[in-house]
Amino acid sequence: MKEYLGIIVDAVSRRQFKGEITVENGKIISIKEKKHDNEQYILPGLVDAHVHIESSMTVPSVFARMAVAKGTVAVVSDPHEIANVMGEEGIVYMLEDSKKAPLKVFFGVPSCVPATPFESAGAVLDAEAVDRLLARKDLYYLSEMMNFPGVISEFPEVMTKLESAKKYGKVIDGHAPGLRGDDLQKYIGAGISTDHECFTYEEAVEKIKLGMKVLIREGSSARNFETLYSLIDEYPESVMLCTDDSHPDTLIHEGHIDKLIRRGQEKGIDIYNLIRAAVINPVEHYGLNVGLLREGDAADFIIVDDLKSFNVLSTFINGNCVYNNGKVLFPVEKVSAKNVFNRNKISIDDVKLSVPPAGETKEQIIREQMKKIRVIVARDGELVTCQELAMPEVENGNIVSDPSRDILKMVVLSRYANDPVQIGFIKNIGLKKGAIASSIAHDSHNIIAVGATDKDIVEAVNRLVENRGGIVVGTADHLLDLPLEVAGLMSTRNGEEVASRYHLLNAEARRLGTTLKSPFMTLAFMSLLVIPELKLGDRGIFDVTKFEFVKLFASE
Repeated sequence: MKEYLGIIVDAVSRRQFKGEITVENGKIISIKEKKHDNEQYILPGLVDAHVHIESSMTVPSVFARMAVAKGTVAVVSDPHEIANVMGEEGIVYMLEDSKKAPLKVFFGVPSCVPATPFESAGAVLDAEAVDRLLARKDLYYLSEMMNFPGVISEFPEVMTKLESAKKYGKVIDGHAPGLRGDDLQKYIGAGISTDHECFTYEEAVEKIKLGMKVLIREGSSARNFETLYSLIDEYPESVMLCTDDSHPDTLIHEGHIDKLIRRGQEKGIDIYNLIRAAVINPVEHYGLNVGLLREGDAADFIIVDDLKSFNVLSTFINGNCVYNNGKVLFPVEKVSAKNVFNRNKISIDDVKLSVPPAGETKEQIIREQMKKIRVIVARDGELVTCQELAMPEVENGNIVSDPSRDILKMVVLSRYANDPVQIGFIKNIGLKKGAIASSIAHDSHNIIAVGATDKDIVEAVNRLVENRGGIVVGTADHLLDLPLEVAGLMSTRNGEEVASRYHLLNAEARRLGTTLKSPFMTLAFMSLLVIPELKLGDRGIFDVTKFEFVKLFASE
């Protein structure tokens, strides 16, 4: 039996008082008011309502060490990324590794593997597989239903997956960026209860009024807190907080859900509504076995210095102190590596994009062709893109990158087979020289690269192939890398090492010209064919608004 003194923040009853918490056998057996001199605050532990652990580039047991240091006691996690690479084997890997650490990880069953039929993934989870997985007691919900056109059109495979979730009484998560009006009503009517993809206030309010829970996301690339934070006070019963995709340097240096508690208070948001969004709502919505700082609850709580700075001093899970005064109090166990990577190196010829001869000079070629190319326009801090038309840069009869206009060549190629390289062009990456390449490319996690020259692109891709996945940045004669030996998504190293190396790669990308907050995360979403408007997959350029492939040249 142990007692803890502090200023107790009772988020359920919305009050604070000096008191004592008594813990025995992992449970809170009593909470009572008591006079004392301890000015530290005791609160329920924080919950991330939607996260892909794979995006931390660390396995669950390593991610746990970073999370508990920020006051997180539980996460609702979608193993969608590794499932796209390794299928059910990947999901089991995540389940087994998560058991090595005390962090409460509530995994869901990925609903869209592959995310669309328009790209090549490493696995398929059909309706039968989804039903089998939903029957498991250690998988808690149906993960984000990204195929909203399939829901609206009532595709049989999609509807069968939704019915399986209902059969087992499990929550269905949504993923419908920009969906409004009648289509949204039909989507919600199919039983989908959440969305973490709102990028405007008006969209979020419409979804809330139709009965959805809106998850305010603040990850490494997609950051919607600034746009949506007022919802926490306006609709406190309908909002949760999540990170979705956070890289290791973000987790270590910026924080996790704790950073949103701090930012919310800076914005003047009610502390009880913040805690409701960060703890109570996800626990109740998903039915999580996580304590809310009540008698009889699991002893999942945190101690902070004060509510404004919200520096986490200690984290307790099931009554055990797992973090205290800067130290994580559980060991790192040995991590095994699993992967699927079947790709040979490429050559300059693979990324060349020639135009039919039409003259002797570049000017003659452009004048006689007069065909504009479609260019993906990336947006810093968002997953959505737009598109514009531009005249191509032609050199020796080949269309090449034009760093002076910030129109760069981008390639996507399958990591699962030696299929042809697909070529597109992108704006707002900002590289003046060199290239960046990654095997983190949502959602099928093929190889994606962008660069100032064809040679830079080829060398970066080939280093990635040598490493069988990871991240690469640099010029053709000077490359830096971060191998990710688990599914090409995660490292077996500890979080601090991964974060340090990742920070170095980010610095190199900025030295080469990018001004993006998170260039690798932004690049990773440029092949995500379920988020508008124009993306590049391993089968070609895809217009998400039309849900069809389009040609590079606008007149074709």
